[in-house]
Amino acid sequence: MPTDLAATPRSGSRLFSIFGGSMGNLVEWYDWYVYSAFTLYFAGAFFPQDDATVQLMNVAAIFAVGFLMRPLGAWLMGIYADRKGRKAGLALSVSLMGGGSLLVALTPGYNTIGPWAAALLLLARLMQGLSVGGEYGASATYLSEMAQHERRGFFSSFQYVTLIAGQLIALCVLLLLQALLSEAQLETWGWRIPFAVGSLLAIGVFHMRRSMAETPDFEALAQSQITAEKSSGTQLIREHAHQIIVVLALTAGGTLAFYAYSTYMQKFLVNSAGFSRQSATGIMAAALFVYMLLQPVAGWLSDKIGRKPLLIAFGLMGVSCTVPLFRGLETAQTATHAFLLVMAGLVIVTGYTSINAVVKAELFPARIRTLGVALPYALANTLFGGTAEYVALLFKDKGYEAGFYWYVTFMIGISIAAYLWISRRSANHMNDKTD
Repeated sequence: MPTDLAATPRSGSRLFSIFGGSMGNLVEWYDWYVYSAFTLYFAGAFFPQDDATVQLMNVAAIFAVGFLMRPLGAWLMGIYADRKGRKAGLALSVSLMGGGSLLVALTPGYNTIGPWAAALLLLARLMQGLSVGGEYGASATYLSEMAQHERRGFFSSFQYVTLIAGQLIALCVLLLLQALLSEAQLETWGWRIPFAVGSLLAIGVFHMRRSMAETPDFEALAQSQITAEKSSGTQLIREHAHQIIVVLALTAGGTLAFYAYSTYMQKFLVNSAGFSRQSATGIMAAALFVYMLLQPVAGWLSDKIGRKPLLIAFGLMGVSCTVPLFRGLETAQTATHAFLLVMAGLVIVTGYTSINAVVKAELFPARIRTLGVALPYALANTLFGGTAEYVALLFKDKGYEAGFYWYVTFMIGISIAAYLWISRRSANHMNDKTD
């Protein structure tokens, strides 16, 4: 990789750029997760139904449809970031995210404009899906390329630190509004506040990302003849088929497990375990805070012992513990008991989330790295992550909720088996140890 063609950034500049990229990632994922955190309050505004489960299914379906735009966003903005620069792709993605949040905040409810309310909600989520599709690849590539060689796992883990922090802040905003507003006020207009806040934060992040340093890897490409070989989907499939399969397989089980224990879990605690909305929010806020702190610890560990041991631990524990953990949550009697079970699941998922960005970035050369990371990841997220809540609620609606537990278990097993089989045939393009 031609990093010698570009100057290596100084330590202070490197840390500032990593911080800037991480903070932008935080705001972007805050905007994305606010939708999930406030679903219980705005579902009735867009889809009035007598059955609460059906109402949640309708909102979850739009959440899943938003994921359909992620492959398109990954393709378009992955190519854009590979050709125009990592920070240019990051600035574009946050603009789309902020616009989607503003649209949700301003859209009237069903009682005012009828089915158009759901249509505008869908449009906003499509915009945000396009944004997130490009955000993951650009962010993973930026953090991995800006990090020092021997600390790449540690610094790239901050992608999920900020992703989780975004979700955590969304939950904290929910807790604050629950304390300040009544249930009726939250359901009538209070749920709009976090979307408006997200759109304002996106404006600030846009300016921050425009002023960040470009990565040495991209600058090296810009100074060499390699840029003549443009990033494209055809080139990706032709030259990196094995790497595509690795990212698809690993993401399928990893992202499904992540969404099962994070975004869906809040609904599960209310709709299946019988906790109040406030208790469920408090449990998830506490669990996600600890989970966030685990990411750099696991990333640092991967720099010392390699990536593969953490992924194997995720696979073995995920396959053996998923069903018992969900079964235990069904009958949890106290918030402490539920917190410990949720935390156990999140500790297992840490083996994937803490290092998945750097593992995938290391599979591709710099000239096509953003697209290579983003596109197969987005495809797997569309199929498995974005549909997690809907599939879980569908199993519940059909009277076989445990089917979802076995589904998560099966996909984790498939992901790790495929990774172990295929990754042996894939080179490391960032000169870092992965096994």
